[in-house]
Amino acid sequence: MPEFAELLRGYRRFREGTYPRQKARFDETVEEGQHPKLMIIGCSDSRVDPAQIFDVDPGEIFVVRNVAALVPPFETTPGLHGVSAAVEFAVQMLQVRQVLVMGHGRCGGCQAALSQTFESATPGSGGFVANWIKLLSDARDDVARRHGTDGRKAELAMEFAAIRQSLANLRTFPWVVEKEEAGTLKLRGAHFSIKDGVLYSLDEETGEFLPEE
Repeated sequence: MPEFAELLRGYRRFREGTYPRQKARFDETVEEGQHPKLMIIGCSDSRVDPAQIFDVDPGEIFVVRNVAALVPPFETTPGLHGVSAAVEFAVQMLQVRQVLVMGHGRCGGCQAALSQTFESATPGSGGFVANWIKLLSDARDDVARRHGTDGRKAELAMEFAAIRQSLANLRTFPWVVEKEEAGTLKLRGAHFSIKDGVLYSLDEETGEFLPEE
């Protein structure tokens, strides 16, 4: 299929150009292992690759991506807790110094949460998505009361609310709270505008998302 052939063309460009230029860096990470100082929790959307947006070298960021960049609250019930495992590994084992939750504009997951598109869907037809974005149920209700459920203003409010919700959920993890209170871990929120290519950071004092220069 042509899609994989295109990937291979990109791989060959990487092998011929990028890899030789960064060979010393790759060798360093092989010898010393990875020691990223920052974890990014981002969306799976194909347009918002953190490594591309932040133009980082191999080994600089530890990334987990999922629909709408969501973090479930801390829980120990039976199940497969992929995001929790990534947070645990990054914070406890890699000892990252910062965790950044990065949402983005035109997020399909946030739009689905806001419109409740897949509310009654079955697995394979949106049911898994519906179950996942239930993490935003309370935030969605608040946004709907304030901004309605239609239009870009409501969508943007939902995107911002999702970032705030994930940050709040991160603070239900005991070791995250412990390190944050000790000053050894910093939690941050950000929103990337695909349309404008601008990153907005969550200001702790005002609670607003402000553009970076």
